[in-house]
Amino acid sequence: MLEAKDITENQLKRTMKSRHLFMISLGGVIGTGLFLSSGYTINQAGPVGTLLAYLIGSVIVYLVMLCLGELVVKMPVTGSFHTYATKFIGPGTGFTMAWLYWLTWTVALGSEFTAAGLIMEGWFPSISVWEWSAFFVVLLFALNAFSVRFFAETEFWFSSIKVIAILLFIVIGGLAVFGIIPMSGTSEAPLFNHFVKDGLFPNGFGAVFLTMLAVNFAFSGTELIGVASGETANPEKVIPKTIHTTLIRLIIFFIGSITVISALIPWKEAGVDQSPFVLVFNSIGIPYAGTIMNFVVLTAILSCANSGLYAATRMLWSLSNEKMISGVFGKVNKKGVPMPALILTTLGGVLSLISSVMPAQKVYIILVSISGLAVVIVWMGIAASQFMFRRAYLKEGHDVNDLKFKTPLYPVVPIAAFILCFLSCVLIGFDPAQRAALFYTIPFVALCYICYYAKQSIQKKKVSIQEEVKEVRV
Repeated sequence: MLEAKDITENQLKRTMKSRHLFMISLGGVIGTGLFLSSGYTINQAGPVGTLLAYLIGSVIVYLVMLCLGELVVKMPVTGSFHTYATKFIGPGTGFTMAWLYWLTWTVALGSEFTAAGLIMEGWFPSISVWEWSAFFVVLLFALNAFSVRFFAETEFWFSSIKVIAILLFIVIGGLAVFGIIPMSGTSEAPLFNHFVKDGLFPNGFGAVFLTMLAVNFAFSGTELIGVASGETANPEKVIPKTIHTTLIRLIIFFIGSITVISALIPWKEAGVDQSPFVLVFNSIGIPYAGTIMNFVVLTAILSCANSGLYAATRMLWSLSNEKMISGVFGKVNKKGVPMPALILTTLGGVLSLISSVMPAQKVYIILVSISGLAVVIVWMGIAASQFMFRRAYLKEGHDVNDLKFKTPLYPVVPIAAFILCFLSCVLIGFDPAQRAALFYTIPFVALCYICYYAKQSIQKKKVSIQEEVKEVRV
């Protein structure tokens, strides 16, 4: 059975505290998926459809987190996903999962930097989106290059700002919904008229499922606790607490925010040109509220990109540490930062510079789709790994009660998580705006498997040749 001691962890330092892990997990989730692409979801599925999509997404994520919790508490290692898949599914799958998760965040970096550029262009129209994107690429690289502790502190305060802002948004928006704070141009309370004005599902019930990929993208980042577990002090105590609050956090921040947004602005006005949060504050008419919210959204975007850059970098480090890729990416500096892996991952942010030749909004939706699809496939791998782990654990005669964190209702939870994630992948084929993600991600998955087995074949041939040479010499 795989234990934490089986994996070399002495290159990275366990310097993260409980508050760091909590905020990193939260920070990875609350980004453009909530502040920007939620507008796309509302526009496509309508208010009721969007709430339903986010509720389904919350359940999917929680099921995956329950699976991840058992694995991480038993085996807290940095870049954990591919390690578990390698051990319990197969090395080819582990290799592919690691690169898929790297792709998830590397592509997400491009979408985050593009979104940040869109916001800055609104303030400084003379400077283009791609120029701002380039600036933020350099900034986030610097924040991650100092040390793990510096990154954790930066992310803690980034996340704190947006958590407080969202709670204030829900409170102020809620008061506006019931007419306690008046909306601009009217003294009537809007209540929930926008929810039923054009029918419960204005674009059809199917739109709920077509937007699931954007919803899954919004929730990507909850699994960051698995990546950070190898650098977390007392993971056996910290990780279960973080997992148990996942569903509550998602409902409060996502469902609460979407309810307020959908109640205060018509669903047809939502999109990715401007954050729906900013639209709400502008409609309430609080002086400078829209500008302040734009700043919060920018902070949230940078926070999410900060977490993503960390996660993808550690995944490359883990691949190298497991000798699946070049040892160069396993090297760390004196501060415990894997610089070669950080440099390669940062190059993913360059995808945001495509906005110099394509409309930024179109670039954003494509990048969101690719990242969302990749992370859902990774979630499938997590569910399958837990299923296989528990089966192997029981076969070896161990008692389930000895596990310090147990996935409940086994095998229902991992099977349900796997099937729901798989359906999310299939449904993307029915949405023309996101279908392109399949054309990029599926070949990427195939290429990963081909590269792994080709490498294994070459290594076997080398060993075989070396053995033949020895025999000839003898």
